[in-house]
Parts: sequence; structure tokens; C-alpha cells
Amino acid sequence: MTTPSVLVCLAQGTEEMEAVTVIDVMVRAGFNVTTASAAENGELTLTCSRGVKLTADIPLVKVADEEFDCIVVPGGVEGAKALGESALVVEMIKQQQCDQKWVAAICAAPALVIEKNQLFPDAYKTCHPAFIDHIPADKQNSRRVFTDHDHKLITSQGPGTALEFAIEIVYLLAGKDKAREVVEPMVIIPNLHYEKKFA
Repeated sequence: MTTPSVLVCLAQGTEEMEAVTVIDVMVRAGFNVTTASAAENGELTLTCSRGVKLTADIPLVKVADEEFDCIVVPGGVEGAKALGESALVVEMIKQQQCDQKWVAAICAAPALVIEKNQLFPDAYKTCHPAFIDHIPADKQNSRRVFTDHDHKLITSQGPGTALEFAIEIVYLLAGKDKAREVVEPMVIIPNLHYEKKFA
């Protein structure tokens, strides 16, 4: 099995807990992780929604033609708005759909990136409760993390669900054994019941 590759898109105002949790868990899984700045000026050091500064590996334009097993879009209102207004982010997600590969969006991103650009009109989605009305009522889901397998779309609700969201990505890209290997040393929240899910 080849090592999964994951792209995490970043922008000014990205929610840092969501971004860092995903990056950290992907590294723990041994995946190839690229963090890319969608800032139009190519700036790599970005100020996140709570003032934490993150430095991306590379400008997004430099990896626009590369293939990834999953593209991750964090939330944070300003960050999600910026990603949703990036023509490059939108085109890369469209290409991901054409290639039948995974896209994962959390917090405001399912509303302000995915729904805003009509990228998965037929997929069921969850998102931050403050933005759920952006998603058509017949396509809303209220779970903390929801995977629409038919459309290869993973969505989640916010900073407090970021760990579950990240583990779901590991599970879908590398299977139950890898997910269990990542979860076991982390002293995971007991009521997530991963000991049963990955048994």
C-alpha cells in the first residue's frame, strides 16, 4: 500500500485547532502531509482565527497539479471565506471530485467553501451549528463527523470535533489497523468508543 498523501489548505483566519489537529494526526499516521497557503500574495506565515501563527510548507499554487488522496479544508470564519473565494482551492476540489478522491471540510468550511461553490450538491453534510442553515435542509446531517461515502466527502462541526474528524480521515485512507495504531497512545476521549470501532 502506498503512503497516503494529504493536503491541508490554510489561509489568514484559519481555525488553528482544526488545522493543527489534522496535521498532527496525519503525521502520527505516517502520511505524507503538505500544508499549503492559499494567500494570494503567496505569504506562508498566516495568522489564524485566535492569533496563533502557522507557517505553511508551500504556496498552494506550487502544488496545484499534484495528486493527493485527501484535500482538507479547515474552518474559522475568515479562513473558510478566504478558501471559498480562492479559485485555486475550488478548482483543486473539483479535480479531486473528478479523480474520485477524498475531500474533508470542517466547521464553517462545509458551508463557506463546499456549499457556497456548489461543489457537492448531492452530498449530505454536517458543519458548525451556526452555519448549518447554509446547507439545504434535505442535505443536512447533525452528526459530529459525517462521511458521505458515495461522494467521498467528510464533514465535521468544529474545533471540538477536530480529533474525531482527523481520525476518520486516517480510517478512510489507511484502514482500521492504522486508525487503532494512531488512537491507542493518545488517551482518547472514552465516550468516543474507538476501542469498539477499531476492535
